Amino acid sequence: MSRTDPKFETRLAQSSEDLRAAQRLRYRVFIEELGGDGDMVDHENRLEMDAFDAHYDHLLLIDHSREGGVEEQVVGVYRLLLGEKAAEIGQFYSENEYDLTCLKQSGRKLLELGRSCVHPNYRGGTAMFHLWNGLAEYVLSNGVEILFGVASFHGTNVEDIKQSLAYLHHNHLAPEELRVRVVPEHFQTMDLVPTDQLDRRAAMVNTPALIKAYLRLGGFVGEGAYLDYSFNTTDVCLLMDTERMNAKHKNFYTKARDA
Repeated sequence: MSRTDPKFETRLAQSSEDLRAAQRLRYRVFIEELGGDGDMVDHENRLEMDAFDAHYDHLLLIDHSREGGVEEQVVGVYRLLLGEKAAEIGQFYSENEYDLTCLKQSGRKLLELGRSCVHPNYRGGTAMFHLWNGLAEYVLSNGVEILFGVASFHGTNVEDIKQSLAYLHHNHLAPEELRVRVVPEHFQTMDLVPTDQLDRRAAMVNTPALIKAYLRLGGFVGEGAYLDYSFNTTDVCLLMDTERMNAKHKNFYTKARDA
């Protein structure tokens, strides 16, 4: 899969060098910038990695105008796992945090998204648009019906983000048949502020851009948040059902396919 313009290309990782480039960017964002860590993080070589990497597709955003090899040119990444592949390896990554039974029993074609990040110098520009185009092409070519994955707020103090979590809970909770839930032993309610005390502006200001992008495309959230102390994040599970998208949202995928 390849999508190009004069500057950017989006494609799947094809080699160990490509995967290493993705892991290097993830290290810069998740470890150096956000203060995370993990059992398999390679601090000496500056690689954020885990046991799931070998089983996933890795969507890369490459800026060919940057000097150096692929490790310098990869400026955005997405990690992708189709449902049939998850069945082969025994689980989705998200199952460490969420009970996905309702999705796995739905009979729908599933795609898990994760480890999404963009180089600091490319945020607020067109980089995320190019990544989403690449993702849209992947979704269409694989007949995906439901996309899901954890997205994160920085930090684990829910008091700091209670307006954002409550706003998501009251306004964007997934329909019952798709409502995944944090595993019981780690359940953190998002119902932290009554509806009449919600401050929408404060909620949106403190909500990461990636989460807001999912919501604009018609996305939902699962029930409960997960406090990931090793990664120093508060996670929510985002879901998108392509059948529930309105015409405007579906047009995003049609444009990506036909471009």
